[in-house]
Amino acid sequence: MNIVLDTNVFVSGLFFKGGAPHRILRAWQSEQFILYASAEILNEYERVIRELVHVRPTVDPDKAIFLIHKNVQLVKSFILPRQVCDDPDDDKFISCALTIKASIVSGDKALLRTAGYKNLVVLTPAQFERQYLI
Repeated sequence: MNIVLDTNVFVSGLFFKGGAPHRILRAWQSEQFILYASAEILNEYERVIRELVHVRPTVDPDKAIFLIHKNVQLVKSFILPRQVCDDPDDDKFISCALTIKASIVSGDKALLRTAGYKNLVVLTPAQFERQYLI
């Protein structure tokens, strides 16, 4: 199973124990699915982790970033012919997912509305957990 996690799901799972995002990251770590990201997505993950480390000082940002780089499959995404998401900053997730035929896991309403574009599957963390992890 190929998955692209939006930044909010990834960071929530990293910083806040319990809940679907955390269980999704644990499933990824136990190799229940393959997590894909483009360089642009990885940069956003890193930036947000470093910005939020004060929220959970027990999270070592360098260790988290190392694990991301070690365990995420890097994708060179194609450029979308037009803006797809209401939030153009989220098009990087769509491009990455379409490049390797992955599903997106997101709680972002703008991303969720893109489901169906070129057969794109976008699931909330709870939907993903119900369908694939339980």
